[in-house]
Amino acid sequence: MYRFVFKKIRTNCIDGGRKILQSSICTTNFNPICGDFRPGAAEGLRDKARSAFQTRYRSSTNMVTNMEHSSKVSENEVDHVDMLNASYDAYEGVTVNIKNNMDENVFTTLLQTSISQWRQQGKKGVWLKLSLELVNLVKPAVKEGFWYHHAEPTYLMLVYWIPETNCTLPYNASHRVGVAAFALNSKGEVLVVQEKTGRFKGKGIWKLPTGVVEEGEDICTAAIREVKEETGIDTEFVEVLAFRQCHKSFFSKSDLMFVCMLKPTSHDIEKQDSEIEAAQWMPVEEYANQPFVKKHESFDRIAKICMGKKDDKFVGFTALPTSTATSAKKSYLYSNYQEHLSDS
Repeated sequence: MYRFVFKKIRTNCIDGGRKILQSSICTTNFNPICGDFRPGAAEGLRDKARSAFQTRYRSSTNMVTNMEHSSKVSENEVDHVDMLNASYDAYEGVTVNIKNNMDENVFTTLLQTSISQWRQQGKKGVWLKLSLELVNLVKPAVKEGFWYHHAEPTYLMLVYWIPETNCTLPYNASHRVGVAAFALNSKGEVLVVQEKTGRFKGKGIWKLPTGVVEEGEDICTAAIREVKEETGIDTEFVEVLAFRQCHKSFFSKSDLMFVCMLKPTSHDIEKQDSEIEAAQWMPVEEYANQPFVKKHESFDRIAKICMGKKDDKFVGFTALPTSTATSAKKSYLYSNYQEHLSDS
């Protein structure tokens, strides 16, 4: 009578990052009566055992391979997430600038996925810039919690705050900036105009040329431009004499008006027909003594400042060319600091 003992040895190996199951089998033919070992006996039974084990081995290997393939697919799905193209700033902000047409449903899905990812990344504010052609994306963006920030002629900007904290995104521009030009010639005459439109239309009031500073325009440059447009007079910037701030003046925005002194370099007036009814050189005193000017405190104060400058009673703010710490672009610092006096 023979008894066969099978001993199975299993090891795990790493091959290219994949675990491989290995096994071996050992058989012995043993005669308990005679006590002798007879290797080679019952070979048929041993072959059957080996065949059964190899079948199990192949099945186990295929199962491991399939599991690894499934795992890789899952990992790829996690790593590859479709999001909106965006740029990031130093304040954990995100800017999305969409220029091409996009289906609303696709946009909504991408927006939701993107916000989820940005939240995990610790981002805070989201700036969504939409060109005018993409107005169809405004409604789904608002449904996801975005709100209007500002609009320009070619785009609309919406914003979103990710953290559950108070929003610290800067508000839209709060002020409109304007200039009033005090152009004084060598005769002590000031350049004044009567407007053809607006609240001064038909009232016979002589006033300083005024206007709004354009985007990207310096205050000193704006004053020179406004005088040239309204009267045709060429000038050079001298200094800022004063500035006035008022609120709720233009669609609830505040207003800053800078009174700038200019030096004329031409004399002959060529008025702007579309906006200006009349233009002339007028003695400063006559301008300051107009009933309308005397009646309204802000106009009266500005007139007195101009007269004081005519008599050299104070020094205004000159434009000092400079650059900021974050940009090499030229800018101006307005100051009445007199360097030559401080160094003496």
